[in-house]
Amino acid sequence: MVKESSRETFGSRFGALMTMIGVAAGLGNIWRFPYMVGRYGGAAFVLFYVLAVLAIGVPALMAEWALGRATRRGPVGAFERGGLPFGRSVGWFFFLVMTMGAAYYTAVLGWVLYHGLAQALEGAGIALDASTILPPATGFDPRSFLLQVACTGLVVAACVLMLLRGLRNGIERASRIVIPALFLALLVLVVRSITLPGALEGVRWYILKFEPGALSPRVIVAALGQAVFSLSLGATFMVVYGSYLRADDDLRAAALGTAFGDTAVGLLAGLAIFPAVFALGLEPTSGPGLLFSTLPGAFERMPLGWLFGLLFFGGLFGAAYLSDVAGFEVLVAGLTDNSSLDRRRAVWLMAAVVFLCSLPPSLNMAVFVPWDLTFGSGMQTLGTLLVVLTVGWTFHRASALRELSSERDERAFLLLYYWLRYVVPGAVLAIGIWWVLTDL
Repeated sequence: MVKESSRETFGSRFGALMTMIGVAAGLGNIWRFPYMVGRYGGAAFVLFYVLAVLAIGVPALMAEWALGRATRRGPVGAFERGGLPFGRSVGWFFFLVMTMGAAYYTAVLGWVLYHGLAQALEGAGIALDASTILPPATGFDPRSFLLQVACTGLVVAACVLMLLRGLRNGIERASRIVIPALFLALLVLVVRSITLPGALEGVRWYILKFEPGALSPRVIVAALGQAVFSLSLGATFMVVYGSYLRADDDLRAAALGTAFGDTAVGLLAGLAIFPAVFALGLEPTSGPGLLFSTLPGAFERMPLGWLFGLLFFGGLFGAAYLSDVAGFEVLVAGLTDNSSLDRRRAVWLMAAVVFLCSLPPSLNMAVFVPWDLTFGSGMQTLGTLLVVLTVGWTFHRASALRELSSERDERAFLLLYYWLRYVVPGAVLAIGIWWVLTDL
């Protein structure tokens, strides 16, 4: 294995925690979590989602960090050193998946940037229809495409600036600022939302109206899938960031802290959205369009709505930006770990590749949606499954326990090891089967 001194590590536990929450929160919890709650019935989904994060998400997150820290590699190298058959090929496969995933994710971040700009201009008395940036359902819209190209280019440039500063001086330092600011922005938005006339009906629907009959197998598996998605599992982000953890970092404490922060972001985002949606008579089950279609309409109908809209989209951009930087970091580490390229050249090369790969999903939703389902939901599930199988079955048991456990309560960590070996793979496999049967 590579000596720890040969690889940069996080400067502090707080910085590492803020970075991990930043990776996890992103679009997964502020965009996808609320519309999944709307689609799958409110409080029943929320309750089981929290249970799924604790029972499946936290152990799987620990496994991804353990794989990265033990091997001091991102996915390219980690699976091979972890003993998975064809591990090097698997690692390069997920390098390709991450390239395609970062491409469409960066394009979506461009949409968020444009929506934030629209809210700021509205405050200056300038009307701008932010929906013009969204890809058409089919066909080709030159205006939408050019807007996406411009905004995606700005996002890529912002990621390059961060990546060139490195882990401690760039990613970790920014996370220490952005994540506390995100929580503050969400709290302000929650106060504004729940004080609207009629907002309490939205609060009741969101977290109080629990009906046991609503907890169907479909809702259960959807909540499990959201737990994997929202924690940014999938053999990419968390494996490479795990390779930057220090040897004495407690993975269980870090995983619980990350899960708590990530879940809090999602729950606060829901409290900022659903009371306002109900108060203004809008549709909470509008699906993926909840963020980019329904919410702007809600802000238009609020006093000083442009200010709250700017706060919302600004906070969303900050969180999603940290996730996007993490995606680029997977690619940069893959090149610097496995080639003669230095970090600067690797950053610029992958920036160009991701930008070019962002063009196809920007054409229309007929391309974007399958791209998202394949390189987002589907491959994240597969990656998570392979990680837990690697840590649970192809790692030496002593090595796995050394990474997962601390000196105290060794029996509990032995139970965790067997939970990872038998229960978590079954749950993740169920998510994958559900994805094939529904999304495909």
